[in-house]
Amino acid sequence: MPGRLTVHRPTPTTASFTVSNAPRRSDPTAKVLFAFGILLRVLSFLCVIAVAITRARHHFFEEGSFLTIAWEDVWSSAAGRYACQLVDSYNPSVLAIAGTLILYGESLLVIRGFGIQTSTSSSTYLSTAATRFIPTTQIQDIVIHEAFKGFEVRFYLAVIVEGEPGVLVVFPQLLPGREVLEEVWRGSRRCLYDTKS
Repeated sequence: MPGRLTVHRPTPTTASFTVSNAPRRSDPTAKVLFAFGILLRVLSFLCVIAVAITRARHHFFEEGSFLTIAWEDVWSSAAGRYACQLVDSYNPSVLAIAGTLILYGESLLVIRGFGIQTSTSSSTYLSTAATRFIPTTQIQDIVIHEAFKGFEVRFYLAVIVEGEPGVLVVFPQLLPGREVLEEVWRGSRRCLYDTKS
């Protein structure tokens, strides 16, 4: 999955590298499309909630059992009957998956003298980002490895951590191209190990 790199260097000893598959929003049309995308995601979320309520209507949403809503009137209305018929005819997991759009954002923060922090955003709104900090004393090296995926060669940035049997893969969900990885690798090593001011 291709990713777009954003580099932020607030000081010579600190650098932040962010890779995301979210599109750029530089012109008014892109901003309107972004707002429309957010609206679609909110509507999709509300649809998933409505499907869950409709699917569980026989168990939890009987008369007077939840929010003092007359659920029998809701289910017996024309829209309620249509919703019940529609929901009962489809697998709920298919409806839930169809209502999601996966946007990832992954970042690497490098601070000389302290260490590095990797962060991967969640693909859902229900969980938080996965973040890990590695102190400088535990970092043995930052390297670019290559691996085979089917018949293609994929490059990935990895941190060799002291005392761990494997490596820590940076940007594991997006796996950006080699050019992006080389830029992040050079910037990270410059920030961590360059003794020049």
